[in-house]
Amino acid sequence: MITVVVVDDHPVVRAGICKVLDAAADILVVGVGENGTEALRLVERHDPDVLLLDTRLPDLNGSQVAQRLAERAARSAVLVLTAYKDERTVFGLLERGAAGYVLKDEALEHLAEAVRAAASGETWLSPAVASRVVARAVEDEVSRAPRGSPFSLTPRETEVLKLLARGLDNATIADCLTVTKRTVQNHVSRIYAKLGAASRTQAALWAIENGLVNVGPGAGGDDES
Repeated sequence: MITVVVVDDHPVVRAGICKVLDAAADILVVGVGENGTEALRLVERHDPDVLLLDTRLPDLNGSQVAQRLAERAARSAVLVLTAYKDERTVFGLLERGAAGYVLKDEALEHLAEAVRAAASGETWLSPAVASRVVARAVEDEVSRAPRGSPFSLTPRETEVLKLLARGLDNATIADCLTVTKRTVQNHVSRIYAKLGAASRTQAALWAIENGLVNVGPGAGGDDES
C-alpha cells in the first residue's frame, strides 16, 4: 500500500485529489493539509511514501517545503501538483528534490500513475512540461552534466537512455522495449554507473549534450539513426 499526504489550499481540489486516490486499491491517503507548515508536520507524523504538494500555498511555497524536507533527509517523495508550468518553477522544484511534476489540468487522468512512479523512486513529468524541463536543464546546467563516452554504453543502454531523456518513466520504457520494468531498472543503474550520473536529470543532460536526443522547441524526440 502506497501512503500519501495531500496538501493543497483549495478545499475542492483537495477533495477531488482524495477521491481519485481513494479509488486506487494500492494507494492510501493518510493525511490532508492546506499549507506548507501542515505539509511538514504531516510528513513528520505519517512518514508517507509520497507528499502530493501544491506549489502556491498561504505560508511556505512548494519550493520551500521541498527544500526543508531535503534538509531533514525525509524519505517521502515530493510530487508537485500545480497549474504552473513555466520552466523556472518546474526546474527549481526538481533541483530542490521534487520527484515529479503533475499539471492540474491532467491530474485526474495521470495522478495515480504519477504517485506510483514517485513511490518507486522514479521521476514523473507531465508531457506538457517534460521537454521544457530538459531544455532548461541544458541551458542552465550543461556544465554539470557527466562526461562519459557514448561508446561506453551498449546499444540497449543507449535505447533506454534516449527514452529516459524524453521524460519516460521506467514502466513506460519497459512497454516501449517489450521488457520487464526490473530489466529497465537494471539498465538505468548501469547507465548511471557508466556516466557518473546521480539522477535521471543528469543522465538526460548527458544524452542531449552527446547528441543522443534532440529535445526543445519543435523537436520530435530521438535523433534518427
